[in-house]
Amino acid sequence: MATTTSELMWLKALLPSLGVFHTSAMQLFCDNQVALHIAKNLVLHECTKHIELDCHFVREKLEAGDLEFLYISSKQQPADIFTKALRKKQFTLLRDKLGMIDPHAPP
Repeated sequence: MATTTSELMWLKALLPSLGVFHTSAMQLFCDNQVALHIAKNLVLHECTKHIELDCHFVREKLEAGDLEFLYISSKQQPADIFTKALRKKQFTLLRDKLGMIDPHAPP
């Protein structure tokens, strides 16, 4: 989440130079409820010490209104098509959700 947050902040800073002014919170979809809870919860537990700096960075952007975190189920997570080996049915579902073109479909 911290890496994606950093990339989103970079894009938001780049947009004005392209004449695009984006003032609303950017939506970050995540299929990990524990990560969402840690990012939103001010209490960090002993087992999360190694990610504390990342949590503060993400939480800072959340509290500033730059980001909005939304839960998405793992079966509906479109990023999985780029990051995981999927069964054909799941691949097709996510491909269609993303609007990707089937290379085997007739023109």
